[in-house]
Amino acid sequence: MNTAAPALTPTTRALSWCLHLLVVGLLALAAVRAVTDGRPHAAPTLAGAAGCALVYAAGPLLPRVRGDRRAAAWWLAAVGAAWLVLLALSADGVWVAFPLYFLQLHLLPRRSGLAAVAATAGAAIAAFAAHQGGFSAAMAIGPALGAAVAVAVVWGYQALYRESERRRRLIEELTATRADLAEAQHTAGVLAERERLAREIHDTLAQGLSSIQLLLRAAERTLPDGAQSAARHVGQARQAAVDSLAEARRFVAALAPPALEGSTLPDALERLCATTGTRHRLTARFRPVGAPLALPTAHEVALLRIAQSALANTVRHAGATAVEVTLGRLDDEAVLTVVDDGAGFEPGRLPAPDPETGGFGLAAMHARIRALGGTLAVDSAPGHGTTLTARLPLTRTRTADAGTTSAETGAHR
Repeated sequence: MNTAAPALTPTTRALSWCLHLLVVGLLALAAVRAVTDGRPHAAPTLAGAAGCALVYAAGPLLPRVRGDRRAAAWWLAAVGAAWLVLLALSADGVWVAFPLYFLQLHLLPRRSGLAAVAATAGAAIAAFAAHQGGFSAAMAIGPALGAAVAVAVVWGYQALYRESERRRRLIEELTATRADLAEAQHTAGVLAERERLAREIHDTLAQGLSSIQLLLRAAERTLPDGAQSAARHVGQARQAAVDSLAEARRFVAALAPPALEGSTLPDALERLCATTGTRHRLTARFRPVGAPLALPTAHEVALLRIAQSALANTVRHAGATAVEVTLGRLDDEAVLTVVDDGAGFEPGRLPAPDPETGGFGLAAMHARIRALGGTLAVDSAPGHGTTLTARLPLTRTRTADAGTTSAETGAHR
């Protein structure tokens, strides 16, 4: 219907064709009635109807009229002038005013369109009265009512169109926002997976390789004293390498650590202490406190990893002769404690993590425990040993734990 619109939807295209047919039909009606009724000026009326039809047909056919508002206004003025000629020749030209209302309201700005509709209605009423030889109120009802209906329909359609455009923009913004959110979630998932893998590598491969380094260093020191002692250290190093390889294959497959397969967390902690005491020159002991705890898998993995990292720090940095690992329950929390009699340190003056020297252990432990809603506390002072306490709430259900595990697995995939 809007010939100045750059693009038409199927609905507006159908309305445009209906308007074209209406104009052609009304012009044909005026021409046929002038010929069949034997009215005076039949030939001029026929010529006026044909001329009006030709001028009207130029609008939909010319690209400039379809795309430029100023050109459309000039075309509308030409159609109006041709219509006035037909209206002067035949009273039947009054009916063409109705489709002209729609054209004027669509092609002109709101105020100009309303003024053009009022002028067209006035011209139709005046011409009809002139052809009838007198004026009555009934003559004004038809053109005025048609103008009112046209204004209501067009303005209503324009309001609906604006609302539709607003919703379309909102949908586009929503779609763009959802795409941005999906990208942000993907990025967050990638970062979370990188953090998870960093923790796993630190707590398994890095600690295992560190143990291999210490054992081989010990083997180097004992080589001059006897081959039997050196062979023992080398065998322990080989076993540490085997364990690290098993850990790597397992966490890459997003499964539980081998130490927890077919056993409980206390059993895994006891084996960990026994292995640490065998491989290094210190006494490592595990002591369970109270009744055995039934923990979700994610909790058991986190506590085992923290114990592994804490014992590795004790071996590498503390210079301790004894370390004790305890696991128990305090109120509604599972509590893991690692206490050593080493050199101790100032927790507030730790060096920044470095790829060459390490220093990621405590940060990884804090991140792991926070992910499950727990807390980690380190109590230490130079010359007074170190006490590390990890607390995990027992109120987390297995369902929540399964959701966490599924999220990690999904991120891994």
